[in-house]
Amino acid sequence: MSKMKYLKERTMLVNYGKKMLSEQLTTGTGGNLSIFIREAGVMLITPSGIPYEETKVEDIVLMTLDGEVLEGERQPSSEYDMHRIFYEKTTDINSVVHTHSEFATVFACLQEEILPLHYIIGSIGEKVRCCPYETFGTKELAQTAFEYIGEDKGLLLGNHGVIAVGEDLPAAFSVAKDIEFVARLYYRARSIGQPVLLNEEQLTEVVEKFGTYGQLRTYGK
Repeated sequence: MSKMKYLKERTMLVNYGKKMLSEQLTTGTGGNLSIFIREAGVMLITPSGIPYEETKVEDIVLMTLDGEVLEGERQPSSEYDMHRIFYEKTTDINSVVHTHSEFATVFACLQEEILPLHYIIGSIGEKVRCCPYETFGTKELAQTAFEYIGEDKGLLLGNHGVIAVGEDLPAAFSVAKDIEFVARLYYRARSIGQPVLLNEEQLTEVVEKFGTYGQLRTYGK
């Protein structure tokens, strides 16, 4: 294993997989994570069907964007296409995090977007949009997610879960956490009344501020 490539990135994926569980962003083997090594044109992605607590660095699959496995004896995540499309079609996204976090998935199952009731939504976009349902693990889902996310950093996948993107894994993971945070607020606020939403001027200001912070921003600060 001493010759295994990208040990640092593999270790990050293993650790963040465990964080997906501990931060209650998924259960079991749900969801997946990847990192794109842009200068080499290859991606590292979590394996299919292995619990995060049991995943080891050698289980992470190294592959080309054409689907060729370069290192690893495991099957890559079934959502490989949904990761690959962002690496192929953008110049600044180097990590994708896919979760099944509970409150966000509630709104995904309603196919209802989350409106701007809290300034943290500015780390994602002006709201959290939702795309229509497509079967998991298909190119149709990948294409629909890519089309609907636009310039935002995250999206609800209809009747499925959440996708979050970023310039690196900590940034994408932070967006996934922010989506669940605002989903929980929206659910609870709607349970007792109608939340007062940020107006267009307020939204523009917070989106610009988050853009300035970039990868230096971390959840909760």
